[in-house]
Amino acid sequence: MLFTLQLSFTDWRGSGSAQWVGWGNYTYLLTNPAFWSSLGNSAVMWLLIVPVQIVVALLVAVLLDNAKTRMRGFYRVAFLVPFVTPLVAVAQIWVVVFDQQYGAVNSVLNALGLPDVGWLTTSVWAKPTLALLFLWKTTGFIVIILLSGLQSIDSTVYEASSIDGASRFRQLRSMTLPLVRRTLMFAVVLQTLAIFQMFAEPYVVTDGGPYGSTTTAGLYLYDHITRADLGTGAANSFLLVIVVMVLSLGFVRLLRSED
Repeated sequence: MLFTLQLSFTDWRGSGSAQWVGWGNYTYLLTNPAFWSSLGNSAVMWLLIVPVQIVVALLVAVLLDNAKTRMRGFYRVAFLVPFVTPLVAVAQIWVVVFDQQYGAVNSVLNALGLPDVGWLTTSVWAKPTLALLFLWKTTGFIVIILLSGLQSIDSTVYEASSIDGASRFRQLRSMTLPLVRRTLMFAVVLQTLAIFQMFAEPYVVTDGGPYGSTTTAGLYLYDHITRADLGTGAANSFLLVIVVMVLSLGFVRLLRSED
């Protein structure tokens, strides 16, 4: 990391001596619309993924935590399988399933009399399609995290509230959510890190297109590395560190303000 920090102030192509450029790499990135566009794309992906994922994962975790749910062990494994499946393989399947001409999704739409949709070839649908891939791939992992938080809650809390006549919804809103707030914030921070580092999904599925609409912060960083522009790539990586640290500290501060 220290070497990368030093490298971010130089112009180095991987061989020969590094030329000191001071803040030049940072100035270039901060005045480059493509850099801000990549951050914007990652921010949109965050909005498409995290709110939906937290709600869905929490509801699933509550169901799996219910002792009356049958085959709970099977469902836990089933939700975790997508997370442990190799990402590149899943991304290739996504390319086939959402292909505009031969994909299964458009085949279903055609069978229903609906027109084709350019899931991966239009700026409108490319981000939601990638977000759906990320949701399918990682939601099971978040379910397991939230389930561990739910299982740390003393069951006598729910027993006492049931005696007082609290409904399931009231228990969820007034007891479950406050008691798993730390776990929820941990999941949000974890997914924020993952989304701003997202690389393989857009690289395999859309290659950053169409028209750069899925060039995430991680993929934009990779573009510098492939051009052997290692100084700018190092500066880009440290700017991402700052962005993610600010977001993470914001979530931690939000958690502390509720204590």
